[in-house]
Amino acid sequence: MPSTPESKYRNVTRFQRLLNSVTRRLPTQTVLETTGRVSGEPRRTPLGGRRVGDTFWLVSEFGELSQYVRNIKANPEVRVRILGRWHTGTAHLLPDDDPQARLRTLPRFNSVAVKAMGSSLLTVRVDLKK
Repeated sequence: MPSTPESKYRNVTRFQRLLNSVTRRLPTQTVLETTGRVSGEPRRTPLGGRRVGDTFWLVSEFGELSQYVRNIKANPEVRVRILGRWHTGTAHLLPDDDPQARLRTLPRFNSVAVKAMGSSLLTVRVDLKK
């Protein structure tokens, strides 16, 4: 039976919840902190991406299905932990950006995982505050 995007999303997110509970605690892991759109509580998601100057780039593997993307839509003010240091910023969803091309500019290991697991890629840019 072929896998649907919804079943792929459910299976991958189930695995990610387990993995993320450990990786978000690693001091060198990059983490995106959003504000929960319902709870108002901080939500921390380990992810991959790259800082370029005062901008942090990432690609969401499930686009607008991702909980952190839904949180960004409700409140774009975020924090990003890069190499153990927190930075505040404003996140922007970029549906017109080419996520496949963007992944080629991001760390290879994470990009391979996003391509393999994802089904609806979406570029996210975080403008970091100085």
